[in-house]
Amino acid sequence: MARKTLAELAANPPTFSTEERARLAAMTDDAIDQQADLDPINPTMTDEALDRAVFARAVREAREQVGLTQPVFAERYHISLSRLRDWERGRYKPDSVATAYIKTIRHNPLAVERALKIDD
Repeated sequence: MARKTLAELAANPPTFSTEERARLAAMTDDAIDQQADLDPINPTMTDEALDRAVFARAVREAREQVGLTQPVFAERYHISLSRLRDWERGRYKPDSVATAYIKTIRHNPLAVERALKIDD
């Protein structure tokens, strides 16, 4: 199976035959959910998995906002590099302190840097 970016899909959307379109249009929401549940490659996300994915995106966006690589971001904000990588990969749900810390970095990275320098 070939992977495509959203831009590639938008430029060249998949086409369906008349029969395929009719079958898809006739599917109920329950039938769609059943088919999604049967897909071994793309299982339905649990609420916890969704929370991890949302946090992973927030961490990556915070890091990209300040324009840093993972190692530099981890060092600057006193986060273990392996922990940062786990967060960005959505491997586990963070606690409320980690969530607040990343939100603070996203909203005011300079204030966090100043606060961390007080300890040095």
